[in-house]
Amino acid sequence: MALAGFAVLLNPILDRVERQYLEATEEPMVDVAEILAALLSNQPEAELFAPEAWRSGMEAVKAKPLNAKIYNLMKEKVLMDFYITDVQGNVVYDSGDAATVGENFSIYLDVYLTLQGQYGARSSRLDEEDPTSSIMYVGAPIVTGGEIVGVLTVYKPQRSMLLFIIETKRKLIRLSVGALALVLMLGWLLSKWVTQPLRTLTEYAAAVSRGVCPPAPVMPGYHLRILGETTEAMREALENRKYVETYVQSLTHEMKSPIAGIRGASELLHEDLPDEKRLQFLGNIKSESLRLQNLVDQLLALASLENRTQLGSPTSVSLGDLVRRVVNQHESNLLAKGVRFQVAGDDVTVVGEEFLLETALNNLVQNAIDFSPHGGAVKLSLTTESDRVYLSITDEGGGVPDFALGQVFDRFYSLPRPDSNRKSSGLGLCFAKEAVDLHQGQLTLQNRTDRPGAIALVVLPLK
Repeated sequence: MALAGFAVLLNPILDRVERQYLEATEEPMVDVAEILAALLSNQPEAELFAPEAWRSGMEAVKAKPLNAKIYNLMKEKVLMDFYITDVQGNVVYDSGDAATVGENFSIYLDVYLTLQGQYGARSSRLDEEDPTSSIMYVGAPIVTGGEIVGVLTVYKPQRSMLLFIIETKRKLIRLSVGALALVLMLGWLLSKWVTQPLRTLTEYAAAVSRGVCPPAPVMPGYHLRILGETTEAMREALENRKYVETYVQSLTHEMKSPIAGIRGASELLHEDLPDEKRLQFLGNIKSESLRLQNLVDQLLALASLENRTQLGSPTSVSLGDLVRRVVNQHESNLLAKGVRFQVAGDDVTVVGEEFLLETALNNLVQNAIDFSPHGGAVKLSLTTESDRVYLSITDEGGGVPDFALGQVFDRFYSLPRPDSNRKSSGLGLCFAKEAVDLHQGQLTLQNRTDRPGAIALVVLPLK
């Protein structure tokens, strides 16, 4: 489309180049014709139409060697001629073609119009089939005693100007093609400069719509930067509004159970109860209070994490050391349930916040232990592939019910533990997912295909 428009625009310009050269050539031809006609008009009347002097002069001019370099053109001979006609239009002298002497040229515009006192000029082809055979003619009146007594016409073949025209057209085409290439390249760069940030912004909006919290895109240029910042502000405003609404609803729901337990136990303590029962209800109150405290602490940590869009002070983190610390922290739980813990893979170092990664791994391991049967095994393996590190935690429990697979990372969502039939706060996996997302990674929880159990897979960038 651009090339077609370029051709449509260039063609009339190239046509104008040829016309411009013809006009530039015709103008000095008018001067030459007028000068020669004036010189001839001052000759004695008897010598007006006996141009022997002209003949010898023109023969000398054409015989004289010429070596004039005009830009890229080497001019080696005079290419302009002239003829003289009387008042009837009969040719009495022609410096270029003696055979025309005696012919009547009164039908030609250069002679006819000049004899009428007007500007006479024409362009005629020697060969009608050859456009390069055209010759330009410009006439001037021979005036004696105030009367037009004849015409002097100078003529020049257009072929002598073709080199100038062709050279100019070539240069114009080269410059135009170069300008078009430059414009197309600049247009491509401008398009890339605009579309790439818009593509980044589109991907950012798509990620937000999927529930991911990516860092705000850095946009080039004032207006695109304002657009990116406005989009980020709009996302934060919408998320904050939805977050507060969901947060209040979920928190209210989760607090109902421990509050009800504390209230019920406190009411019963007003009764006359045996010391054994009283201690039991006091233990219930303490247990539910600790449950509320744990819920509040986890919520505060999760809220702080969810409000972040990038890592604070990332450092090099050894995942091997991290795994060993987490295993040591859960040693008593493993012994109590008789669960074996297996670690496979080499140590891998990533860049991130050690506390967040350790807490996330802690939650994932705790979840695997909670759902493992007595005497079962939890396996943690580290592998690398290309620019990614894969950390998997596999258990031998009953797996995740199909209806829960899409909700396991939701805030406050929890499944009953096989041993106690009690639910957790439902914040551990949510925190782990947020922490991994903040590290530009991925966290998934799926059922095993080789046997009953679940597998949590953490994918983190190596750099």
